[in-house]
Amino acid sequence: MFSLPNWTKSKKTLAANKFKIAVSAFAMTISMACTSQSPNNVAEVESAKPETPPNILLILSDDHAWNDYSFMGHEIVQTPALDKLAAEGVTFKRGYVPTSLCRPSLATIATGYYAFQHGITGNDPSRELAGGKGGELYEKQRAEIIAKIDDVATLPQLLKPKGYVSLQTGKWWEGSFERGGFDQGMTRGFPQPGGRHGDDGLKIGREGLSTITDFIDETSAANKPFFVWYAPFMPHSPHTPPKRILEKYQNKGLSDPIARYYAMIEWFDETNGDLFEHLEKKGLKDNTLVVYVSDNGWVNNPSQRDRFLPRSKQSPGESGVRTPIMYSWPEKLKAQMRPEVTSSIDIVPTILAAAGVEIPKELPGINLLADMQSQSPIKRDTIFGEGFAHDMDDLDKPESTLLYRWVIQDKWKLILSYDGKNVSYQKYHADVLAGPRLYNLLADEHETTNLAAQHPELVKALSKKLTDWYPVKEREILH
Repeated sequence: MFSLPNWTKSKKTLAANKFKIAVSAFAMTISMACTSQSPNNVAEVESAKPETPPNILLILSDDHAWNDYSFMGHEIVQTPALDKLAAEGVTFKRGYVPTSLCRPSLATIATGYYAFQHGITGNDPSRELAGGKGGELYEKQRAEIIAKIDDVATLPQLLKPKGYVSLQTGKWWEGSFERGGFDQGMTRGFPQPGGRHGDDGLKIGREGLSTITDFIDETSAANKPFFVWYAPFMPHSPHTPPKRILEKYQNKGLSDPIARYYAMIEWFDETNGDLFEHLEKKGLKDNTLVVYVSDNGWVNNPSQRDRFLPRSKQSPGESGVRTPIMYSWPEKLKAQMRPEVTSSIDIVPTILAAAGVEIPKELPGINLLADMQSQSPIKRDTIFGEGFAHDMDDLDKPESTLLYRWVIQDKWKLILSYDGKNVSYQKYHADVLAGPRLYNLLADEHETTNLAAQHPELVKALSKKLTDWYPVKEREILH
């Protein structure tokens, strides 16, 4: 059974953990100094030197359907840069994010914890609070939600003892970049003017990449490993692609909203190609670990610009939670198309392993590195997910807005719905909040046929797996 990590409950314990990170960094510095002053046998010293940790580029697409890539079989969308990444790296076509809403999904990717553990389950406080949006209580709760990031160690904080210098760009909800443990960044964050989910950071990609390329040049010149968080507001709305790309899709007879969305994907892909080209030009490609994932899915409304359809973003369906997940590290990983299911919950432990950082025992995900290097099967056949309302309610009780939980074991997926409080986006959940749904994903990846009635014992067994994952104590399952 999973539970809240003990130290997430106490800021005093968090301080102790951050102190341990600082002590680890100091100890590493002392160790390196001692090694450098023991030159009795130069050959032995050279052979004992640790390998240079890889640079890390974490790419996060925003509101991107799992099958809207050329390498995933789309016949119209062009994604040559990501196609190349998929062909050269380790690609999990059956990747998932546990939560199909951007803020909790990004918090999971940044910390390695599920939303019920890190506590950031929605995007905003409830719009029904006294005083409404912008009211005193609403603003107070905005600050309280951001403060939850202080109770968990983030990826840049965990990498710091190994000498990593980190940069935040793009989407970032949890206050300023400093609050997330980044050394440099673009986001001012709440309570600064305009601070919500990225402010200045949202310019990255849409208005060039010099913030990232300059940072890469500076850190590599200083012989420091870097960690870059590249989470552009792409293909996220507003769908305002360059005319040169948009015209390609308008000429295919598509509706304007669809043409714009597809063009945004290609524009996003171009930015990735530019980053890959820069790494190669600087001689950094071979020892850079590139990790790719989307924060959640999307099905564009064909008749309304910048809008999604139900059963995509915010839903527990494949169009909400599925995403390709890729790891490319030319120096260490051979190209592989992997058949297993994997989750964004695995990204933090896998990155830490690649960087040579001790993985916190509390992390629920698994380190995929050894299996990717040896091309051996992953010793896990079950992954989990959960969905909450867009607006949070009781900030100390994640269950207050719990709407879904799901489990995938091999080819089977079970979705359960719950009676959590939901005061926003109701129309997107109206026909999704339903009784148990069971799907054979290998035969029905678009979840068209609910097999729950035909397999009651399997529903029972998978429901028990969800209970064993963590028990729901205050919500009722919908039937």
